[in-house]
Amino acid sequence: MDTTIKVIKNEKDHARAIEHLLNLMAEDEEDVETIELLSLLIQDYERKVSPTPDVDPIDAIRFRMEQMDLVAKDLIPYIGSQSKVSEVLNRKRPLTLAMIRSLHKALGIPADILLSEEHGQIDLATDPEFEPTKYPLLEMAKRGYFGDQYKATPIQQLKDQAEILIRKFMHSVGATNHQELAFLRSTQSQNGSRTMNDYALTVWMARVKQKAMLEEIEAPYQPGVITEGWARELVKLSRFKEGPRLAKEHLARHGIVLVIEPHFKKTYLDGAAMLVDDRAVVGMTLRHDRLDNFWFVLLHEIGHIALHLNSERPFITDNLEDKVEQSTEIERAADKFAQEALIPSPYWDSSAVSHSSSLEDAQQLAREIEVSVAIVAGRVRHATGNWRLLQNKLGKGEVKEMFGISADN
Repeated sequence: MDTTIKVIKNEKDHARAIEHLLNLMAEDEEDVETIELLSLLIQDYERKVSPTPDVDPIDAIRFRMEQMDLVAKDLIPYIGSQSKVSEVLNRKRPLTLAMIRSLHKALGIPADILLSEEHGQIDLATDPEFEPTKYPLLEMAKRGYFGDQYKATPIQQLKDQAEILIRKFMHSVGATNHQELAFLRSTQSQNGSRTMNDYALTVWMARVKQKAMLEEIEAPYQPGVITEGWARELVKLSRFKEGPRLAKEHLARHGIVLVIEPHFKKTYLDGAAMLVDDRAVVGMTLRHDRLDNFWFVLLHEIGHIALHLNSERPFITDNLEDKVEQSTEIERAADKFAQEALIPSPYWDSSAVSHSSSLEDAQQLAREIEVSVAIVAGRVRHATGNWRLLQNKLGKGEVKEMFGISADN
């Protein structure tokens, strides 16, 4: 018989290995090292061809209860309430990660039995990676962040599964804990009179990044591509009815992705600019659904990309109504960039509309510099501080519809 130890590839090899092992064990002077090696090879092969069946977590919990002489009410500290314990043990309520952590720690049930594939790799001995109940769960679910199956899920069920849902969403944008998302959070956006919901802002920025990576660009973004002349040509697209959509296509040709994502409650957000891998990204909320606002926010964020973003400052978020934020040097610079791109100072200073504020003069300037009259109307209102002027020329309610977004968002 060939006694050479070989990798077991089939049943014939398996039978020979067992025969060899038995012969070695029957010898007076056993070869301990060879026996151990053969045993490992045999076990490895047997696991591959006949893997151990998955153990049901509820069966494991019940088995452990029997071992420890526990009854259902003894699980209340780990599951939550008598009704929850009953629902879990009768498979009417899924185990949450919080429950799994408690059961693992208290009852000593192995993690690989309690965790499923959907949980991924989790160290139950550590604290949760995220603080799930601080996120806007209901808004996220309604927008499909967790998948269509969760869009109509009641808030209590979302809270029960919050850690799993938030963890999966955040991992999709490359974050393994909330601290790693610090680059998505803005301190300057919280300097005004209204407190920013940090977690809602984080989620919005993560979603913009997620969408941006799915967009196609014709070439990577190259710093320096944005010039005053380039910006002026972009603004001229505002003359067309589909101007905002044309702008999105134009930007993609230069490695700049435009993402429209409605803001969350208590974020007071207009837009953001960021650098993500090979592309620059402009995120916009369209919380003010007007053409004049669209073009100003767009050029303001493009100004940030051109003037301020780099590896040390990969993102900037903006609430353009926050007077404290807008008084900073970089915000003033972005404002000036946008203003000059939309209506260069020499044209505005010499225009009749800068004094008259009339519709006829606004239309004349718009034709002269080849932009939408909505842009001139917005400038007139800002310059005069009279927000009643030229209201019917602002393009209200047109942009969201153009991008297929409900007016309610």
